[in-house]
Amino acid sequence: MTFSDEVKYKTYTRRATIVAGGMMVLSSALVGRMYYLQVVSRDQYELLADENRISLRLLAPERGKILDRYGRPLALNRSDYRINLIPEQADDVRQTLNTLARYIPLTERDYSRILKAVKRQRSFLPVAVAENLDWETFANVNINIPDLPGIQPDVGTTRYYPEKENFAHLVGYVGSVSETDLGQGEDPLLELPGFKIGKNGIERELEHLLRGQAGNSRVEVNALGRVIRELSRQDSQPGTDIRLTIDRDIQNFAAGRLRDQSAAAVVMDIHNGDVLALASTPAFDPNDFNLGISQKKWNELVNDQRKPLINKPVTGQYPPGSTFKMIVALAALEDGVVREEEKIFCNGKYQLGNHTFHCWRRQGHGHMNLVDAIARSCDVYFFDVARRVGIEKIRRMALRFGLGERYGLTVPGEARGLIPSEGWKLATQGVRWQGGDTVNAGIGQGYVLATPLQLAVMTARLANGGRAVVPRLLSGAKDDILAPAEKLGVSPYHLKLVQKGMEDVMNDPRGTAFRSRIRDKNMMIAGKTGTSQVRRISKAERESGIRKNEEKPWIERDHAIFVGYGPLDHPRYAVSVLVEHGGGGASGAAPVARDILEFVMQQDRERKQELGKERRA
Repeated sequence: MTFSDEVKYKTYTRRATIVAGGMMVLSSALVGRMYYLQVVSRDQYELLADENRISLRLLAPERGKILDRYGRPLALNRSDYRINLIPEQADDVRQTLNTLARYIPLTERDYSRILKAVKRQRSFLPVAVAENLDWETFANVNINIPDLPGIQPDVGTTRYYPEKENFAHLVGYVGSVSETDLGQGEDPLLELPGFKIGKNGIERELEHLLRGQAGNSRVEVNALGRVIRELSRQDSQPGTDIRLTIDRDIQNFAAGRLRDQSAAAVVMDIHNGDVLALASTPAFDPNDFNLGISQKKWNELVNDQRKPLINKPVTGQYPPGSTFKMIVALAALEDGVVREEEKIFCNGKYQLGNHTFHCWRRQGHGHMNLVDAIARSCDVYFFDVARRVGIEKIRRMALRFGLGERYGLTVPGEARGLIPSEGWKLATQGVRWQGGDTVNAGIGQGYVLATPLQLAVMTARLANGGRAVVPRLLSGAKDDILAPAEKLGVSPYHLKLVQKGMEDVMNDPRGTAFRSRIRDKNMMIAGKTGTSQVRRISKAERESGIRKNEEKPWIERDHAIFVGYGPLDHPRYAVSVLVEHGGGGASGAAPVARDILEFVMQQDRERKQELGKERRA
C-alpha cells in the first residue's frame, strides 16, 4: 500500500464513520418520534381518528301539539311526503328530472335549485326535490320509481294547522330559522337543515315548550363521509303538548260570524277567566307560512286595508265609545255625585264654556236617570256626570275593571290601551288637562283606548258581581279548581243599577239593542252598544247635515262595538265584539255578539243535557 493509498483509506473510513453516526442519530430520532406518537400520544390520536371515523348527527324532536280545551288539535304534525335525489345513482340528473316532471310539477326555478345543489354537495348526499306532496302524487312517483334512477321517496313530518284562517292569529305558525334566530340561541337544533321554529302566536310564545330536545345518532363513516353503520342512538324528546282554554267550535263560529269584516270577538267565562274565543278577521292561512308563502300572497296581505296580519282582539286599540259609560256611572255613584233617581235633562246638546258637545240623538232624550241613560245611551247625561266626578276617579274605576292593563296571554303584541289622567297629558303632550277632555272621556272618546280583550274583561267583572277575574289562555289540569277572584270593592247595589241598565239595553223597547234581543227566556242577555268616531265632525258638516255611515267611504265610518253577557239570570259568559268601520254598535256589532252568545249558551245547554244522560245511564 503506497502512502497515497493509505491516506485515501483513512479518509474513507472517517467519512463512513460520520455517515453511520448520522444514520444512527436519525434512526434514533425516528424511533423516538414513533414511540411518542404510538405510545405517549396514543390516546390523543385514537380520539382524532375516531372523530374522523365517527360522525355525531342530531335527531330533530317531534314538535308538541296545540290543542283546544277538549283536546282537539289546532296545530299538529303530519306526514310530509317528499322526494329526494341521490345524484350518484342517477345516470343523467337532468334526464331523471325530466322524467320526474311527468308526475310532479317542476319549474325552471326548481331545476336551477336542484342542479346547483347537485354541483355543490357530495354525490351520495340527498338533494331535496319536492316536499308536502299529496298522497296520490307521492304514490304515483313510487309506482314509477323503476323509471326514475336516483329518485328516493321519503316520509318525514311537517306542521299542519287544520283550522286554517280561524286560528291563524292565536296559534301562529312556524318558519325557517333566520340569521337573527341563530344569534339568539345556542340550541344546535337551530342549525339543523330544514328545522323550523315558532314565528308567531302560541307557536312563538311557547317555543321553549313545543320544541322538545334533540336526540343524536353516532354513525361510522368512511373517508368520503358515507355512512357505514349506526353505532349508537339516543332518541329525541318530543315537545310538550299545549292545551288552551279555547273552544274550537266557539272560535270557528265567532270567526265565521265575523266573516270578511275587519273585526274582533272575544268570549270569556266570567268566573274562571277562561278565554273561549279570540277571533280576528280577516286572517290568513298559517299553512302558507309553513310551506313558504308566495310573494303575491304576501303582497296581498300587506296591502289589505283590513289588516289581516294584525291580531285585533289583543293588539287593536280603539276608543270604547259608549261601552265605557258603565265605568263612568260606577265612578259617579261611588263618589256620590249622582244618585239613582236623579234625572238630567238631555236636549241633544251640552255646553261647556264656549264649546258645544252633541248627543248622538240630535233631538235629545228628555229627562234621564242612570238606568235609562245606560239603556238609551244618552251622551248628555254622561257628559254631565263625567264633568262632576272628574277624570282621576273615572280612571281609578276603569283600572279596577281591567282597562289599561296587560294580561300576559302568551300571544305576541298584547297592547295596554290607555286610560288617561291629568298627569299623563301634561307629561306626554306638554299641555294641561281640560274640562272638555273629561267630557269626551265620559262617552269613551278622546284619549281613552281599549282592546277588545280588555272590554271582555270589563264586562266579565261587571257580570260576576265585581270580582277581579283575569283572562287565561292556557288550560290547567282537569281537576284544576280556581279560587274565586278577589272582590273589587264595588258596591253590589251600584253594580245592580248598572246591570239593570245593560239589561234594558237589550230587553226594553227603548233600549239601543232591543232588536238584537234573544226571546228565549232561558237565554236572555244584557249588553251595551258603543259607536266610536274615527274622525271629528266639523261644525260646517254638522250644520249641513251629518252623513250616514253608509254614505261615507269605508275608512271614514265609525267603529261598531258591543259588550254583553248571558244568560241574564245566571251569567256565565261575557262577549265583546268590535267591527272596524262597521257603523253603529246597535246595527254593526250587537247582532254578531247576540249570535255568538246564543251559540255559546245553546252549546252549554246541550252539553249539560248530554252529561245528564250519561249520569242517568
